[in-house]
Amino acid sequence: MSNAALALRQVRFTNKAFWRNPASAFFTFAFPLMFLVIFTALLGSGRVEVSPGVFINQGSYYVAAMTTFAVITACYTNIAVSISFQRDAGILKRTRGTPLPSWGYLGGRVIHAVLIAIVLVALTAGFGVLFYDASVPTGTLLFEFLTVLIVGAASFAALGLATTAIVPNADASPAVVNAIILPLLFLSGVFIPIEPTAPAWVRWVGKAFPVRHFADAMIAAFYGRPFAFAWSDVLVVGAWGVVGLILGARFFSWEPRR
Repeated sequence: MSNAALALRQVRFTNKAFWRNPASAFFTFAFPLMFLVIFTALLGSGRVEVSPGVFINQGSYYVAAMTTFAVITACYTNIAVSISFQRDAGILKRTRGTPLPSWGYLGGRVIHAVLIAIVLVALTAGFGVLFYDASVPTGTLLFEFLTVLIVGAASFAALGLATTAIVPNADASPAVVNAIILPLLFLSGVFIPIEPTAPAWVRWVGKAFPVRHFADAMIAAFYGRPFAFAWSDVLVVGAWGVVGLILGARFFSWEPRR
């Protein structure tokens, strides 16, 4: 069997393992919808100014924002935490001793995470159409949206693998991963819209990291005008993904930390 076939078999195995843990699968899909309902219930009335003179209904804003959160949850948080647990359980070390190439195992995990992210985005967007009168991208917007989605999912998966290098042990992985991503979700306008009157340091910190660029590109591709879609945001997210890939290749550990 070729290495590519082994990698595809790893995707199948990861998918089966995912669905055979119904509690984990349920909350993976439920979290974005739960946050969508909560944020729209608390903050969903009225409009938000996303740029000078540009307003959008807050309910519609959160539909697009939660698709961003869904991708980050599936491709960054889940990969970083689950890989840390498998590393400390010795699964990664034993896997490396099999005919499956290292890139095949990690590539299979990344591909599966991207597929789950696509399903999550479709589910969240469909929920928004049914209950929040949201629109879905079509035509050119759909191409832009799918491009952002795939680039963002792959990039955050690579960053998730790189993050495992700074996780000291499996028990600490949820705390470390959430300490990294949760502040960025707030500072990047995913949970609370960043209005033009926000402090300059909030906008500066958001622009320095990929979450804000990913959120801006997803929202712009989701709704189109009056938002200005910028390919530069996609390039920034992709560049962070390349950095994550390089750091992961350099510092990723297959054996438990001592």
